[in-house]
Amino acid sequence: MHPVISIQGLNKTYAGGFQALKSVDLEIDKGEIFGLLGPNGAGKTTLINIVCGIVNPTSGTVLVGDNDIVSDYRATRAMIGLVPQELTLGAFDTVWNTLSFSRGLFGKRPNRAYLEQLLKDLSLWNKKDSELMALSGGMKRRVLIGKALSHEPSVLFLDEPTAGVDVELRKDMWALVRRLRASGVTIILTTHYIEEAEAIADRVGVISQGQLLLVDDKLALMHKLGKRQLIVELEQAVTTLPDALARWALEVSADGTRLIYTYDPHDTHTGISALLQSMRDAGLILKDLKTTQSSLEDIFVSLVTRKQ
Repeated sequence: MHPVISIQGLNKTYAGGFQALKSVDLEIDKGEIFGLLGPNGAGKTTLINIVCGIVNPTSGTVLVGDNDIVSDYRATRAMIGLVPQELTLGAFDTVWNTLSFSRGLFGKRPNRAYLEQLLKDLSLWNKKDSELMALSGGMKRRVLIGKALSHEPSVLFLDEPTAGVDVELRKDMWALVRRLRASGVTIILTTHYIEEAEAIADRVGVISQGQLLLVDDKLALMHKLGKRQLIVELEQAVTTLPDALARWALEVSADGTRLIYTYDPHDTHTGISALLQSMRDAGLILKDLKTTQSSLEDIFVSLVTRKQ
């Protein structure tokens, strides 16, 4: 599939000497939801701002469609909608006029039916004549999303879109994102809510200290890097482990009632059968067994910690 965004050798060094991006290579396919994960200061917003034409790169190339973001700025910018982290809106204009004006900036003809449906999708229709200064923070966030979509972009960037917003808006936003993806829009989101990326993204990229550590299909990533834990609940607490169990590197819960064994579920021999038999031989009485799978957050923390 031909990528809608192609980034090659992208570097950004600010005037003070800080290198925010280091040789980033990334391709994003049309119609996918791509989650960009990373701690504060990792380079997520710099990367987005370069693709959107807000920040100039130091070196490297970025194509949106087949258009270069520098030489074909107008064409690339018209393809992109951006929902920034900050609530950057005027105070005295109305919701309707804000979206109409934004649409006009991109040379789009008026389309009342489209804007009406967009406001309804964002639960803003009953606020269309309200001044922005009268809206709550959550409502202003909805207006920013509407503004970004007003010119019908084919690529939508969501930079920390649900930071500090209510649960209702978060659910509405992800429902809208899924509808947009179904219509062919490509969505790139950064988020600190890793469970959201796990639930909604097709692929994820992890960035830290300006470097893209990896990019992979979400499920493939969890398959390759995810670990599983066997949690054994005991009838009676233990204070020390029997010597016969030393080779399994078990963790003991604070109260001594649970033993935790971490293993790779893709190994041919996980060692679980031998472990359970050794527990019985050591006189431990098992009360319950359960397993847990690594989450995307576990993998993310592991990767970033390893990089530092």
